[in-house]
Amino acid sequence: MSNIKKEWRIMNKINKNSAFALILLLSTSVVADPDIEKGKVIYNGVGGCTACHGALGAGDGAAAAALTPKPASFQTGVFKYDTDGDGKTGTINDIANIVGYGAQKYGGSMMMVARADIPEADRKALAKYVLSLKK
Repeated sequence: MSNIKKEWRIMNKINKNSAFALILLLSTSVVADPDIEKGKVIYNGVGGCTACHGALGAGDGAAAAALTPKPASFQTGVFKYDTDGDGKTGTINDIANIVGYGAQKYGGSMMMVARADIPEADRKALAKYVLSLKK
């Protein structure tokens, strides 16, 4: 076999492997959820969440040191309340309800006040973002 044919076969094999790797990479890449992006904007903006829960949701915001009880860390992924009675805590609906109606309504701290001014769709986007903070 000539050197040209050997080189062509090697190049052909490399190209097929590269194409396969590219297809695999593209098919497994994570597409950003627009609700999570929207929720992040609310969390860092109008929601005012960073003041208590911190920029990364660790419960270490600027106001956290002065608060009792301490703000929840969303990084743990542990949530206390089943606000909709579905037997699960920390669902999108549970978090959206805590934001909209305040934690005190569900037996939590009065420090997490009701934010009825945030529309329900935005509260659910915010909840998705909060859930994405779990480490």
